[in-house]
Amino acid sequence: MLAKISFLGATGTVTGSKFLLETCGKKLLIDCGLFQGVKKNRLRNWEPFPMNPAEIDAVILTHAHIDHCGYLPRLTKEGFKGPIYCTHTTHEFCKLLLLDSAHLQEEDARWANKKGYSKHTPALPLYTTPDAEKCLKQFSSRHYGEAIHLADGLRLKFRDAGHILGSAFANIKITKGDTIRKILFSGDIGGPNRPILNDPTQVYEVDYLIVESTYGNRLHGDNQSNREQELAKVINDSVKRGGVLVIPAFAVGRTQELLFHIRELESSGAIPELPVYIDSPMAIKATAITAKMQSGYDMTARMLMLDGHDILETANLHIAKSVEESKALHNVKGPAIIMSASGMLQGGRILHHLDRRLPKPENTLLFVGYQAEGTRGRALQGGKTEVKIHGHMVPVKAHIDTISGFSAHADYREILAWLMGFNRAPLQTFIVHGEPDASQAMGEKIQKQLNWPVTIPKHAQSIELD
Repeated sequence: MLAKISFLGATGTVTGSKFLLETCGKKLLIDCGLFQGVKKNRLRNWEPFPMNPAEIDAVILTHAHIDHCGYLPRLTKEGFKGPIYCTHTTHEFCKLLLLDSAHLQEEDARWANKKGYSKHTPALPLYTTPDAEKCLKQFSSRHYGEAIHLADGLRLKFRDAGHILGSAFANIKITKGDTIRKILFSGDIGGPNRPILNDPTQVYEVDYLIVESTYGNRLHGDNQSNREQELAKVINDSVKRGGVLVIPAFAVGRTQELLFHIRELESSGAIPELPVYIDSPMAIKATAITAKMQSGYDMTARMLMLDGHDILETANLHIAKSVEESKALHNVKGPAIIMSASGMLQGGRILHHLDRRLPKPENTLLFVGYQAEGTRGRALQGGKTEVKIHGHMVPVKAHIDTISGFSAHADYREILAWLMGFNRAPLQTFIVHGEPDASQAMGEKIQKQLNWPVTIPKHAQSIELD
């Protein structure tokens, strides 16, 4: 046996990415994410880890989103002591995201104890801030393309995945005598022509491919110009109604991309210069990290900066850092734009804005990212006329809009185009990180268009590689 892969997450769902690779006498965990969305998935975070974490030799992170890294403090708490390999930018974002996640875990436990709705007495957090701080000491950050030798005959390289700054394909090379096999874990794949980000690196030689399928049955807009036109229309329609445009935006990646697009639209005169409010402490810090990590920018972004443009600052930008500044936004009159987190409406300051803005028809709620099954975002996209926020039902009278082209994930056409660049078919392609319909559709498209062998693994399934 060359290797064995166990699919411990991101099967039948888009969250909880965890893949155990056993080869060359080593046990490597590729990604270590939290399950999110419906309750049955969230409860998996509390199940015993399927093996002793102390037996894992290393963790390899593809990027910093919580569904790929958010279980790490729990893993280290339960005995994992090895290195956590990732890119330098992913390390910077994880410092922010894991500490924030620990704070949210602690707050959830505190609230459950206060309200008495937990079956456990007392309710405990999945992990704590000290757990996250300890975990961060195990990080080992590396450059794209740097050879990382994990054992005799076992090498790792990171390649730019174009999903968020620092995101990477994990390219693992196994050498046994005269036999060489390459295994690629895609993590999340970005689409082409994204502002600030480089296009996903083209890979050519892969024997075993583990590929995401978040948008395996859907397409985005055709290009950046169309995305900006759609955004301009939503903003201008909101201006005509005189309301506030509320955008739930993921703190890492989406907020910065939106700032870029709004600045571009203002500069071209496609939209008026509106007050833009960023109301997310994490998004504010993530924007500062993005501004610092310029080596990861694409050439277009760098040339704009050389021409003196601040690519992350709109004409009338306001930052709400404190709770008091956030509360003051309830008094803002339209037209205006408020961006806040969380991106799927599962918590954070965005809920306070929805509580105030959803009942009024002049306001607009705009989704620009994937809304997982079981989230408030998915419910509102599905046409719910009321939604529960902070224990009470809020009527939905505001306009609800969606622009899928701003997703950080490639759609199925973009993934197929990337796969066409391979020199030859992999021996096997495993479809993960998608809801069942999306994974099934992605697999069928790969088989039809490329005639590649495809497997859609089940949760906890182990597969031996020859």
